[in-house]
Amino acid sequence: MRTLKFFALLLALGLGPLKVFAQEHHHPLGSADCEEMEVWEYSMGMCMPLPMKDMPMRMVMFHANSFFTQASEEGPRGRSAFSIPNMLMVDLGSSVAEKHYINLEVMGTFEKWTFPKEGYPELLQIGEENENHQPYLDAQHPHSSPIMGLTLSDTMSLEHGSDHLKFWFAPRGASTDGPIAFMHRPTGMVNPDAPLGHHIGQDVGHISSTVLGAALRLGGTTTEISTFHGTEPEPTKVDLPLGSLNSYALRLTQELSSNIFVMASAAYVKNPELHDTDLDHLWRYSSSVYSDYQMQNGWRVHNAFIWGLINNYDSASALNSFAEEFWFQKDVKNIWSRIEVLQRTPNELKINLPDPNDPGWVTAATLGYTHQLAHFGFGELGAGASLTKDFLPASFQNAYGTDPVTAKIFLQVGAMKMADF
Repeated sequence: MRTLKFFALLLALGLGPLKVFAQEHHHPLGSADCEEMEVWEYSMGMCMPLPMKDMPMRMVMFHANSFFTQASEEGPRGRSAFSIPNMLMVDLGSSVAEKHYINLEVMGTFEKWTFPKEGYPELLQIGEENENHQPYLDAQHPHSSPIMGLTLSDTMSLEHGSDHLKFWFAPRGASTDGPIAFMHRPTGMVNPDAPLGHHIGQDVGHISSTVLGAALRLGGTTTEISTFHGTEPEPTKVDLPLGSLNSYALRLTQELSSNIFVMASAAYVKNPELHDTDLDHLWRYSSSVYSDYQMQNGWRVHNAFIWGLINNYDSASALNSFAEEFWFQKDVKNIWSRIEVLQRTPNELKINLPDPNDPGWVTAATLGYTHQLAHFGFGELGAGASLTKDFLPASFQNAYGTDPVTAKIFLQVGAMKMADF
């Protein structure tokens, strides 16, 4: 009953102001879409205001995305469940003293209350612990609710095109490592599933505690550094704790053209797991490539290729993850896919094998389609479906029943609105 009430509330909110799918310039999806007084924020995958002399500005922005998803999974570990992955972001900013733009950003989610207790169904997914200190298994954990991020920043224009210097502090926010977080990159916004490589050197740092960071953009090159508290927030707790600055990260972004850019990052993370006192630290590495093309036949194509690596995670010396995502969009039609190849250990998946820390390669291939049903002001409603086929090593197949298939159907409601005030 609680889930149904929440479904009705979010749907009611969504039909009025919500939007997610890109249509022409309604939702910018690359640096070429930014206007004169905006700069592309690579880590967030969106245009943000850039202060200019004698042109004061004040801006409020709202962005939301919700999936009302029914999943059905094959095999002995499969289950059927209804879930609502969701996120919302409110951004409030004002120019100060000509060259500065002060910005307050709040990221929120209600996944603690809209996910089943066992987590969002996703075979081969791992990471974090539930309220009983048991790891989520074959499930995506809820993100920290209701506050997923709270960031105060100062962006200072350097008066040469889009060159700027930015400083920020976040009691909870993003460290400067990993690719663009899956809920912000175009190829991830159409997919209700979190990547299986989320914790394997990819974008787990998008929810970090006590982040202090800086970014410098000169021409097409952006350098970002941050220090943060390494222990990951507990997803089932409603809190906002601060911690010591004991970890650090570096990320470099290079724009190759108006529609292609690359990222690379490295992070040292101290005491990442609250309940694993034997794990002193780990290293996370990533690299990624993004492209965006407008084809002559009207289709717009977005692509992301991501590699992640993590050391000392779950007793494995190194684990790798690879992901390829694409999204074809034209009018009301959206065709999208994610193909992941990554390493999982028997211990992570609770499979009883002689060497529990010897990783095996698993593959998950997803193909999905979303059709826009209606447009409401700056909001839209879509309906979609996806199929995921998992491919497992022979030693894992007894636990999963050979190579299982997952089917999902969903309604997608989202929003994107920016306004001056």
